[in-house]
Amino acid sequence: MTSGAAFFDLDKTVIAKSSTLAFGRPLYKAGFLNRRSLLKAGIAQIVYMMFGADHDQIEKVREQLTALTKGWDRFEIERLVKETVDEVVAPLVYAEALAIIDEHRKNGRRVVVISSSPYEVVKPLAGYLGISEVIATRSRIGDDGRYTGELEFYAYASGKADAIRDLAARDGLSLEDSYAYSDSYTDRPMLEVVGHPVAVNPDKELRQLANERDWQVMTFKNPVSVRSRLAELPKPDPVVSSAAAASLIGALVVFWAMRRRARA
Repeated sequence: MTSGAAFFDLDKTVIAKSSTLAFGRPLYKAGFLNRRSLLKAGIAQIVYMMFGADHDQIEKVREQLTALTKGWDRFEIERLVKETVDEVVAPLVYAEALAIIDEHRKNGRRVVVISSSPYEVVKPLAGYLGISEVIATRSRIGDDGRYTGELEFYAYASGKADAIRDLAARDGLSLEDSYAYSDSYTDRPMLEVVGHPVAVNPDKELRQLANERDWQVMTFKNPVSVRSRLAELPKPDPVVSSAAAASLIGALVVFWAMRRRARA
């Protein structure tokens, strides 16, 4: 067995919002979304930031996204994401996550981003952070290069755990020596499959589970630009702060702005 790996959920663990919804405005500008879809994406982001997302909410978003993207050209989406990734992600990355990622690398562990968001979004985001390995949801692509509206692989709940086991078996990774980071109770299977599960900004259910299992709990609260030097980034602070209040204020501001734009 080789050394372990560190598996990072993406949304609210490495970046401070939904990776998929973060691209709502660029998709709107490129003509892939209409004004109504953009407004719904903004509201969904607010709900996500304030209350987290449970299984039913995630399933609903998944169904809406697969239906919405049916017929979209895969290469056009990939090009759009690559062109806008700096604008979308730069101010959204948690400093604490970057510091921990760097520490795992120094200790010889592989770093893998694992997300239920689409592969076309996750891959360039991870690449922007200097992470080459990703596990993400894959949509079925037709012979014409367009999305069919069906999923080939869904990186969610037990799907994440299965993908981690497959990777470990293929590459000889020690799961007992591996770490997993997530904010959501829906990632319980992923957290249970490694020897070092860590709850980051956990929702209510995951916090309760972490307390019951004596899992490590961390609070990430400092979104920064990835252009900052890793050596200058603050280390994780396990003390709960006023991050929730700040998120609420920010969400209300976004909601007000989007309502005004929609009325206009």
